Amino acid sequence: MNRWPDTRILDLLGIELPILQAPMAGATGSAMAIAVSNAGGLGSLPCATLSHEQIRQELLAFSQASSGPLNVNFFCHQAPAADAQRDARWKESLKNYYRELGADFDAPTPVSSRAPFDDAACALVEEFRPAVVSFHFGLPQPHLLDRVKATGAKVLSSATTVDEAIWLEQHGCDAIIAMGYEAGGHRGMFLSEDLGTQVGTLALVPQIVDAVKVPVIAAGGIGDARGIVAAFALGAAAVQLGTAYLFCPEAKISPAHRQALGTAKESETALTNLFTGRPARGINTRIMRELGPMSPDAPAFPLAGGALMPLRAIAEPAGSSDFSNLWSGQALRLGMELPAAELTRKLASEALAKLSH
Repeated sequence: MNRWPDTRILDLLGIELPILQAPMAGATGSAMAIAVSNAGGLGSLPCATLSHEQIRQELLAFSQASSGPLNVNFFCHQAPAADAQRDARWKESLKNYYRELGADFDAPTPVSSRAPFDDAACALVEEFRPAVVSFHFGLPQPHLLDRVKATGAKVLSSATTVDEAIWLEQHGCDAIIAMGYEAGGHRGMFLSEDLGTQVGTLALVPQIVDAVKVPVIAAGGIGDARGIVAAFALGAAAVQLGTAYLFCPEAKISPAHRQALGTAKESETALTNLFTGRPARGINTRIMRELGPMSPDAPAFPLAGGALMPLRAIAEPAGSSDFSNLWSGQALRLGMELPAAELTRKLASEALAKLSH
């Protein structure tokens, strides 16, 4: 007999434990997904920063090491319009840093890219048929979503407001990730660019639960068994954890990022658009402190990172994260340095123990 108070996500996604590992582009890959899925949770493969061939190789690696379900995650943003004046203003705001590090300010600005879900990515979904396909920043075009659903995959996406949750349900989501303001990484917001619309997890989850019929997955500020129990009390049927998994050895983060996660306070994160052009929560770094975490000059997503790439190329090998994104949620002080499979099972067993009292 299953002892979880709500088994809708377990039944929907074919998992044993109501714990989803957040897909964190650049920070996790198939090794993390394999460990979590083999432990009974839902492992996730972030694809936004991967080429189609890299996605294929990661999917093959997962299929060879796990028979569990896999969540394959994509961004579905619109490519930004060219804005040379904004690009120039942004690079000019970084000129002193170029001078300080000896970077060539007059060299062409590298292109920072994150690929939106497209026909070729959809063909990979059709070929590999993952159990779950999730999206960030809304949903892809209807003809692509129809093809995804035709494979039998369950579709998830993130909502940061009740209106977004209702929209996602109306447009075919099988479950909704309620992404609270506390969450690390990119905000999943897509109906508004106004950060004033963003809601904390404790307030967001029950209001989304009341507004939609599909099951809800709580995300943001959940880092231990207490948070999982709270999510169920709020009406969620599962949780998604991101920052908690960055402490695992499977996480593909830099030594500087790992050190920052181990030392930063819960108050030392902020939403910033400096690194990509979209608001994302990360640990404060020098550039966030000196320019302010949000800049109207930062080019539209995902282009803002291009002008930072020459600075990072010099700073990071020297051990500096002054110009690097250190994504993290507000619950980072709850992190535990455990292998991903062990962490998944520990979180589940401790939550069940609390729920049974």
